[in-house]
Amino acid sequence: MDSVLPPVTLDELSVLSRRAATVIERLRERVFAPGTQKQLDLRFNVRTAAEMVGRSEKAIRDAEGDGRLPSPDKDEDTGRRRGYSLADIARMREVFGTLPHRAEGDPPLVLAVQNFKGGVGKSTIVTHLAQYFALKGYRVCIIDCDSQASSTAVFGLNPDVDVDEEEDTLYPFLRHGGPKTLHYALRATYWPGIAIIPANLGLYDAEYEFAARMARDPAFILDRLREGVESIADQFDIILLDPPPALGMLSLSVLRAANALLVPAPPNNIDFASTAHFLKMLEATLAELARHGGERQYSFVKILTSKMNEQKSAHQAIKRMMDAVFPQDMLMAVLKDSAEIDNASANLMTVYEMTGAATRTETHKRCRAYLDAVGREVELLARKTWPSHHRDLRKEGLL
Repeated sequence: MDSVLPPVTLDELSVLSRRAATVIERLRERVFAPGTQKQLDLRFNVRTAAEMVGRSEKAIRDAEGDGRLPSPDKDEDTGRRRGYSLADIARMREVFGTLPHRAEGDPPLVLAVQNFKGGVGKSTIVTHLAQYFALKGYRVCIIDCDSQASSTAVFGLNPDVDVDEEEDTLYPFLRHGGPKTLHYALRATYWPGIAIIPANLGLYDAEYEFAARMARDPAFILDRLREGVESIADQFDIILLDPPPALGMLSLSVLRAANALLVPAPPNNIDFASTAHFLKMLEATLAELARHGGERQYSFVKILTSKMNEQKSAHQAIKRMMDAVFPQDMLMAVLKDSAEIDNASANLMTVYEMTGAATRTETHKRCRAYLDAVGREVELLARKTWPSHHRDLRKEGLL
């Protein structure tokens, strides 16, 4: 007996595709209004500024009084101080000598946030980590290696309009005969201290070119991104790689370019099974890379529990199992599910750049606490890789 359902034709699939594109376009129009540029509206009072800079409020006032620092802007209507911008905070750190940069001889942290499964919070983690580090005063670069370009969009660039794959992404560099360094693709962002190499859908073409060339020139494919990262590394303390959620040539290149890995793992059966599969494939992949002369050692490989919902008993059970099986490999901090992250993401924002709570104030504070805990732990791991920070870490009782 034939099916009572009519077959779906190619023309009907084309209509479905166009409708989906219309939805995406409307969402982008809502976020990327014509003539607008994303800007950072964060302002900090003098008490918060003093905590961020590591000096007293009096020291800041004195520096403003003697001209080493400018006074903060004043509101035109009220005449009150508007507070300090993040750029002002950076200037204070420079004046007071409290910038946390690595020393010239320290290696930058090149951290890949990687899992071969989508939907684990990879880009959310990359963008929030970048902004956490920027708030602390580090020099940060995001390299968006994912053609979905989520990190690119969060930082105010419309991948379909503002990014040309022939000029602005990794794609030209990854092709044979491309630019010698990645400087051409670096873009400053509206966040002081954060640069980005953006992505768009055209980056997907690199997968085909890499696959076609792998058999005859494996060394070029495996080492090209690493060489690109090294070409800009002296400018940054932290380089965050946002790879595609699949095992392809770009993902392999990211594994070769990184010197540390953070693996997001939601605590549910399907996602954790995928994470276990990723770790197994990681072992096999690194062994294969070593066979081709591309052996890689990482400063650390850590698993981050992401999208944790403490109200779900299954999540709690799997989290306990993960802690038991990976006692030394899990981050202590947990990135829990939060309506604040969901609401920020809907507007292509992060929780760190929100000037107020999207839901309730307490919910916002809890979410910030989760994000800060993850950031602090990764920051400590980064500082442990920098010999110039070891003395301070010992003083702080952290080493």
